[in-house]
Amino acid sequence: MYDNYSGALYGVILRIVQSKEYTEEIIQDVFVKIWNSMHQYDAAKGRFYTWMINIARNTAIDYLKSKSFQNQLKNQPIPDFVYENAELSTTNNSDFIGFNKVLESLESDKQELIDLAYYQGFTQSEISEKLNMPLGTVKTKMRNALIKLKDLLKDYQ
Repeated sequence: MYDNYSGALYGVILRIVQSKEYTEEIIQDVFVKIWNSMHQYDAAKGRFYTWMINIARNTAIDYLKSKSFQNQLKNQPIPDFVYENAELSTTNNSDFIGFNKVLESLESDKQELIDLAYYQGFTQSEISEKLNMPLGTVKTKMRNALIKLKDLLKDYQ
């Protein structure tokens, strides 16, 4: 399982936490959570890959919001905290299934919402503030984006 999915999960986590050190720590937690909650996976509700991506995404977001992580950020020296974009820009490991190509077929506003929510880890409230858009509009547009994405992905099942 690790050999097949670690690259994709690593890419998702890295885009959210933007630190290789923290990503390596989080990915261990993700696989432990997956292993311990394997009995909760329901194939009728979705694909195994999607289930694992959601666990990875939620774990990364929870980690960013944790008090211990916030304290670590406050106590780090500047050189360890600031990264160049080139260092962080690795190939998107989650694209081995061609997801970026599918994502590009969405309208740009829907792409932006999915990127903010699933790759950058923003909540819908944070997206609302960032885009200066009412929360209800963000929720509706996000739902429409996910429905459109689901429709595009049905050919890949």
